[in-house]
Amino acid sequence: MGHLNSASAKRGHDSLGKRKVISETKIESLHSPQENEVLGISEKLLGYDRIMVRCQDGVTRLCRIKGKMKRKVWIRLNDIVLVSPWDFQDTRGDIVWRYKGNEAEWLRGQGYLKM
Repeated sequence: MGHLNSASAKRGHDSLGKRKVISETKIESLHSPQENEVLGISEKLLGYDRIMVRCQDGVTRLCRIKGKMKRKVWIRLNDIVLVSPWDFQDTRGDIVWRYKGNEAEWLRGQGYLKM
């Protein structure tokens, strides 16, 4: 039996499923909204990199996920996101940040998020 366990360890089977768990209770660096950015809630996932977002200024925008976030950050329904509206078309924008649950609560407590 010991021989089978060591063989499976060589193939990497023992290391599957062991990931480092990152606590969401600790807020390290929070990306706060700048003057040309608005907070919003993701309403509908449209596929590829497009998401419908209901923004805090009352406009529902068709947003795309920025290239550097595309494969690193997964956005789900009802996630709080930071949107940078396009200058030339107000109904569209770019998602520049996704807030985790504890970060969204912190934003509500500080008065940034009123939705």
